[in-house]
Amino acid sequence: MHNSESVDKMEEFKCLKHELIAKGSIIDYYQDSVAVPNGNIARYDIIDHKGAAAVVAVRDDGKLLMVRQYRYALGRETLEIPAGGLNGREEPTEAAARRELEEETGYTCGKLELLNSIFTTVAFCNEKIDIYLAKDLKPGKQHLDEDEFIDVEAYTVEELKQMVFDCKIQDSKTICAIMTYAAKYSEK
Repeated sequence: MHNSESVDKMEEFKCLKHELIAKGSIIDYYQDSVAVPNGNIARYDIIDHKGAAAVVAVRDDGKLLMVRQYRYALGRETLEIPAGGLNGREEPTEAAARRELEEETGYTCGKLELLNSIFTTVAFCNEKIDIYLAKDLKPGKQHLDEDEFIDVEAYTVEELKQMVFDCKIQDSKTICAIMTYAAKYSEK
């Protein structure tokens, strides 16, 4: 919901040209020419993303399931919550969260609860990730994509918070998810 001041600001920015520069399998890259409030024309680089879903999966013993995988863009492994992109903008994020949880960890879950919703890089990207809380986990078998190599690990909330504080976990969705879960559920 926008307040009237933010709506007025939005109307002061007018897109003059929306040009697709490159179409990718996950993102599309656009360059927009925009008339800005002072009358100048600005150029914005925009990454269009169809969205994603992520899961804070909590076992009965209270430990959170994490996935360790190599991230090519960083040139190293990361420790993250299970997550993945939507199969299309119309796919419900809850369905994507269930799919990614099972594919990456092998676990299924009972009810999902929306924990948080984030925009990952607001300056140039519209990627939105809905982060769900999953409990009542049932173990099963991973269903990894051909290019996925994922190890599943489990940690306490305190261990994960310390990894965030020590800069050992640097993935933004994972940091947000851990800290939101800790504040909402484990610090009472």
